[in-house]
Amino acid sequence: MRTRPLKVALLGCGVVGSEVARIMTTHADDLTARIGAPVELAGVAVRRLSKAREGIDPALVTTDATALVKRGDIDVVIEVIGGIEPARTLITTAFEHGASVVSANKALLAQDGAALHAAAEQHGLDLYYEAAVAGAIPLVRPMRESLAGDKINRVMGIVNGTTNFILDKMDSTGAGYQEALDEATALGYAEADPTADVEGYDAAAKAAILAGIAFHTRVRLDDVYREGMTEVSAADFASAKRMGCTIKLLAILERAADGASVTARVHPAMIPLSHPLSSVREAYNAVFVEAEAAGRLMFYGPGAGGSPTASAVLGDLVAVCRNKLAEATGPGESAYTQLPVSPMGDVVTRYHISLDVADKPGVLAQVATTFAEHGVSIDTVRQQGKDGEASLVVVTHRAPDAALSGTVEALRKLDTVRGVASIMRVEGE
Repeated sequence: MRTRPLKVALLGCGVVGSEVARIMTTHADDLTARIGAPVELAGVAVRRLSKAREGIDPALVTTDATALVKRGDIDVVIEVIGGIEPARTLITTAFEHGASVVSANKALLAQDGAALHAAAEQHGLDLYYEAAVAGAIPLVRPMRESLAGDKINRVMGIVNGTTNFILDKMDSTGAGYQEALDEATALGYAEADPTADVEGYDAAAKAAILAGIAFHTRVRLDDVYREGMTEVSAADFASAKRMGCTIKLLAILERAADGASVTARVHPAMIPLSHPLSSVREAYNAVFVEAEAAGRLMFYGPGAGGSPTASAVLGDLVAVCRNKLAEATGPGESAYTQLPVSPMGDVVTRYHISLDVADKPGVLAQVATTFAEHGVSIDTVRQQGKDGEASLVVVTHRAPDAALSGTVEALRKLDTVRGVASIMRVEGE
């Protein structure tokens, strides 16, 4: 066993970074045995020196992250500061000075993953990022390595714990969106500004990363169709229950049937209670992978938090350190297919549409004609009404999303339609 330690620089010492440092210290002997050499925390870059950091030698703490990654004796840089800059510059600087990188930065990887992979390859170094998607759940490495010999056709999952907690509370308790969000905030599941979570930006970044791995093509954040879940209501859950469904914010990545393109999208959707994802509760994540040879696989576990995310970071650290000792690198970017990402309008989906309509003869026929004129077939219709007002709930068969969107716009123009109460896609059959 090598006695000279592998030196690690830690960028960021918040919830995740402090837990990484703690595990590196308390599990030092185990990490040494698993890697084949000791690992040494050689420096910790932070924004402010004034904050107390239990268990970390103050002599290791610095506000000069650039100087830390430029030292030249650093073997691995762990980046858990998040955001685009200065993280991007610090990572590329680390490569330039001979350090491999372990990152949890989903936003940066979704935006500039190709450039970062290219920089790592140029310098013969590793870029690992298990912690960027789904916290402690082993997902990135199984898709990059265990399924490398298979063909993945579809990935569908819950990849944001905050939104799943909110939707689960709305489903199980009948709470409204704001009430469920307030509870998530009080329990620490939601940030003071929850926009990145509830508007789907966080899930979209993860979707871009997973799509690139699954389909061996470059998918950027801008390629991912995104809808938030702030408009999901108690009435939507009531409708879902009548259909034997619940509602989840899903990331859905698909290879076209002809294999010539891929799609990536994030949006709320109704899924049947018989689907495994329907039973994912609270702040947990789960991802359903459909591969040609392996069939259907489900990955489930805590998707965020200091300890779960630190677990993923340390798993990557062990792998990268082993590669360092072997003078080798792990898998890099695989983008050989160069498949185009199709727009949302080309995606074939089902819709659940709730309409407020006039309660008079001929309304249903008029609505049905509108669907037919746009080439959309109706699966089921439910109508209720009294005192001249009615609600009409239509569930369609699968059709191109553009055709369904066109149908909705045409319905809005009918004089018998008072308004479109809700629109939601139906997935997971």
